[in-house]
Amino acid sequence: MNINQYLDATYLKMPAQANISEKETEKKVIALIEEAIQENFKLVMIRPNYVSLAKKLITDANSEVSVGTVIGFHEGTASIEQKLEEAQKAIDDHVDELDFVINYTAFLEAKINLIKSEIFKGTKLALDHHKIAKWIIEIAALNNDEIIAITQLIKDIVLANFGEENAKNVFVKSSTGFYKTNDNKPNGATFEAMQLIVENAKPLQAKAAGGVKSYQDAEKMINLGVTRIGTSSAKLIADGGQTKDNY
Repeated sequence: MNINQYLDATYLKMPAQANISEKETEKKVIALIEEAIQENFKLVMIRPNYVSLAKKLITDANSEVSVGTVIGFHEGTASIEQKLEEAQKAIDDHVDELDFVINYTAFLEAKINLIKSEIFKGTKLALDHHKIAKWIIEIAALNNDEIIAITQLIKDIVLANFGEENAKNVFVKSSTGFYKTNDNKPNGATFEAMQLIVENAKPLQAKAAGGVKSYQDAEKMINLGVTRIGTSSAKLIADGGQTKDNY
């Protein structure tokens, strides 16, 4: 199986998080983009401030690699207005895909109307501009019943408002990779959680982010019905290696 077109090559650490400078961070982002072009990965997933740079490098290389960015990252607690403003800026910079962190804290507090509004407005903005929308639900913060419930909620809102013809343009995504868990529990995609997402998101698509550490893991995820995999080790995984990174 050629998994390269399933892979979203990812670098989302801020300079302080990686304990490196802004310039060193930019070098890492550029290296990621150049590798994605060379390996023909599906997409590069980077912070919003690098969208213009990524788009220019990819266009100059006459490559078909897509550019994605994260919105409301990583806590998801920004207001709907802040998320829409951030998303619009990325759209203006010619982003292809928008990965919104859903306000899972509000979901857990049963603020369902807020969540419904967020899903509707974020998805509408993306689809109105012919972009892919992904909703990061942060599975490490949820139990299985909550994973099912929030996945079904996203699906129901998308189908009711945008129709089944747009299902292919909306994903339910597992994780940010930045959630702090207790007792070294995984904070990325697990096979169990992705099975729940795939089953309850259909006909929407599913993205496994983090937790995929090998070619075999990736192949198993794809066989489950996952159509996109986010990883900071895309080349290593595609080449059959094994990564120790959590994302």
